[in-house]
Amino acid sequence: MEVSKFDIKGPMLLTPRSFKDERGLFLESFNLRKLSEIGINNIFVQDNVSESRLGVLRGLHYQIIPLAQAKMIIVLSGKILDIAVDIRKGSPTYGKHISVELSSTERNMLFIPNGFAHGFIALQDNTIVQYKCDEYYSPEHERGINYSDPALNIDWKYPEDKMIVAKRDLEFPNLDKADMNFIYEG
Repeated sequence: MEVSKFDIKGPMLLTPRSFKDERGLFLESFNLRKLSEIGINNIFVQDNVSESRLGVLRGLHYQIIPLAQAKMIIVLSGKILDIAVDIRKGSPTYGKHISVELSSTERNMLFIPNGFAHGFIALQDNTIVQYKCDEYYSPEHERGINYSDPALNIDWKYPEDKMIVAKRDLEFPNLDKADMNFIYEG
């Protein structure tokens, strides 16, 4: 598995080895032992799948402690621009974000530890995203940050007037007003 890190400590881009032959393709998308070897020791307890049309933006979402979620994202069909915003108070990269394209043709995956708000936009029709979470979904702990907060300066690489965004995502506060309880631990 190829591992790439970012200027922001925590997230990792993973590209598993894939094997193609006349029958098609095989790749191992999850192996607890191999993830542990690269420092991902999370025990994932829930898988989620979303299907989105071109221009659907989901996010920026997170759950607060004690039910914060780390996520492992893979695109099964299509392509997304995936964003993770550092919301760990005291972090030298607080409020900064990573931006990475994930696609079914590249077969890359993104690991996002807790302490990050997460969102993505579908860059193709019929985009199917699967993500593993290391904590169960809890509506009482779910929070969000407005995807268009000017302080975040996120380039979604898609015209805003053509985005399809859920009403609740539009109503999330900007980062400076968001409810969060993550502390950077160095």
